[in-house]
Amino acid sequence: MTSVPNLEKNLAQAEELIDLSVRQGAELIGLPENFPFLGEEVDKITQAETIALESQQFLKKMAQRHQITILGGGFPVPVEQCTKVYNTALLINSNGQVVSYYHKVHLFDVDVPDGNTYQESSTVMAGKEIPKVCSFPDLGNIGISVCYDVRFPEFYRQMSYQGMDVIFVPAAFTAFTGKDHWRVLLQARAIENTCYVIAPAQTGTHYARRQTHGHAMIIDPWGVILADAGEKPGVAIAEINFSRLEQVRRQMPSLQHRVFG
Repeated sequence: MTSVPNLEKNLAQAEELIDLSVRQGAELIGLPENFPFLGEEVDKITQAETIALESQQFLKKMAQRHQITILGGGFPVPVEQCTKVYNTALLINSNGQVVSYYHKVHLFDVDVPDGNTYQESSTVMAGKEIPKVCSFPDLGNIGISVCYDVRFPEFYRQMSYQGMDVIFVPAAFTAFTGKDHWRVLLQARAIENTCYVIAPAQTGTHYARRQTHGHAMIIDPWGVILADAGEKPGVAIAEINFSRLEQVRRQMPSLQHRVFG
């Protein structure tokens, strides 16, 4: 997606892409970080209550309408008695029920070499818990992360202990870092945890100088890129094949050979 500082426009764009995905047979769908709003931090905080409410209603409606499991990859949820928000990812099943949520733990406070400075912690409260891995009969055991988390392999290893088969990495990765690090980090997380990676992504120019890398992708447990949405808004679709997952884990049983926790 190319989300902008307009909630209604973003949800309309998301709905179009969800419809397109469903027509191509998708049963498990992920939307990127900041899917309902990507704008100035002050505006995000001002509108956070509305964004949180409408985003959750939208995700539930899409799940029920299409009978899909859907991840809303990150949106602001107000923190009680505080001016900050949680950057929250929500996993909703085909009945429209919230089965898992995650408050982003690793916050992006970075001076990027292209001249942009990001201080996510100025408006976002860091989460403190690793999300629970949720089991679905037809979709496997699904874990959740958000964007900057991808640089912290120990975070994913903790979910691997829970039997994770598929990990979501919704993101708004900067254009500058994305060109060098996005693909290789996603492949590393897939290979070392022998799991599928689904990485919905923001792309293009959103406001002012904010540009993201794009290349939403799906990667198999061997690190093979199965789908890449490129640099324009669109969808990446691939099959989660459990016989493939079992084959890779037999051929490379590294999870069984761990010596240190």
